[in-house]
Amino acid sequence: MGAIIIYGSCYGTAKIYAEALAERLKCEALPYDKIKEPDEYEEVIYVGGLYAGVIMGMAKTAKKISADKCKRFVVITVGLADPADEKNVENIRKAAIRQIPNSLADRTEFYHLRGGIDYEKLSFKHRMMMKMLYEQVKKQPVDEQDADTRAMIDTYGQKVSFVDPESLKIIVKKLED
Repeated sequence: MGAIIIYGSCYGTAKIYAEALAERLKCEALPYDKIKEPDEYEEVIYVGGLYAGVIMGMAKTAKKISADKCKRFVVITVGLADPADEKNVENIRKAAIRQIPNSLADRTEFYHLRGGIDYEKLSFKHRMMMKMLYEQVKKQPVDEQDADTRAMIDTYGQKVSFVDPESLKIIVKKLED
């Protein structure tokens, strides 16, 4: 079989990107917990929300993919961290590669998109995690805070969205090459 988009989304931003990408690439997008046999596809594109460095559902999905059948494994992360910041990208990729079996790691392509957060919709667990993180980082001296830390402090408790389906244009172009 051809390509499929599989996504892991807790609050919806990864799903928005996955569905928009599926429309542009003319393929199906399914949540990771609904896909039975991801190893039937030659190209698997995984769009996953980042939660404390873990890409939602990706590790479970990647374990089911046959390295013999899958010719291309693409991981698109969706999180609050700015993908224009090389340090953010490096940290995201280090965490992501630990979630991918070695047999797929050498053929994995990474792309990174910005998502959003709505504190009112967060689960109790995620609200507590964000509160603990906020309390920790607001104690840092201002000159030691990076742009993402300052943005988190400035927007804590609010609804923030960086979702931009137009940012998929670059990814679509690379995937069609």
